[in-house]
Amino acid sequence: MDAETLDCAIVGAGPGGLTAAIYLARYRRTGVAIDAGNSRARWIPKSHNCPGFPSGIGGSEFLARLAEQARVAGARVETGEVRAVRRRSDADEFEVEWMKGRIRARKLILATGCEDVLPSVDGLDQAVDCGAIRFCPVCDAYETIDRDIAVYGPFEGAASHALFMRTYSPKVTVVPATDDPPDPGTIRDLREAGIAIAAAPQGLRFDGMRCAFEISGGLREFDVLYPMLGSRQRSELARAFGAKCDDDGAIFVDDHQMTSVEGLYAIGDVVSALNQISVATGHAAVAATAVHNALPKRLA
Repeated sequence: MDAETLDCAIVGAGPGGLTAAIYLARYRRTGVAIDAGNSRARWIPKSHNCPGFPSGIGGSEFLARLAEQARVAGARVETGEVRAVRRRSDADEFEVEWMKGRIRARKLILATGCEDVLPSVDGLDQAVDCGAIRFCPVCDAYETIDRDIAVYGPFEGAASHALFMRTYSPKVTVVPATDDPPDPGTIRDLREAGIAIAAAPQGLRFDGMRCAFEISGGLREFDVLYPMLGSRQRSELARAFGAKCDDDGAIFVDDHQMTSVEGLYAIGDVVSALNQISVATGHAAVAATAVHNALPKRLA
């Protein structure tokens, strides 16, 4: 076990976790960010929705820049998987168990993110890389203006996202994941917006440029596919503490990003909020500042 008790440990080093590490280092606090390397941001081929990058930036490059900035500030960023987190019975601090040992910290920030449910298709990585499959309409619907767009998932959720996409294209189709009967009111809303409704597909293909669903014995190709199949919040560590979460596992926090557990904070996609890079970095600034203010003063 590390002999030193750190001011704060951060679990996860996506945009939120790395921003928190930068802030804490610049507050001259001791800490570590431990990352398993599966940030959702790594799926982004190029984002034009990230403030400060008018020509766009890839997710991996953005994370690399944040990590470099954290290290320049003096932050410690480690790669590895956190296996367990517990509160020590003999002290008012947390204990983080990870693949290289154990770390003690007075405060803990969870930046563990969420994981999208992915469609079953050969060549998924290539489809995402070329923009044939996209996951975040809020992030990148602007890049799909006037394209032929499919929104695939459980009917009600797909319909809601399709209505949002109608702002960007007149060619939007809901492709329901199942044959469950939809709500008549939802069908009316879709028809009034000029959104097509397909039958549930039998399969999905990617030809290197476009995705195509096997529907009613034929292939229906689309320029862009948004799979809205849901996501899984990585909130297991928070739930182990008894932190309050919503029905989907997203963690509830207060105005300072603290969970229902004293000293335990949560930021980014694991929180019940809008899943955006700018939101995660904002969460990080708030949480890191709250952690700094809650700790004993550090005098130069």
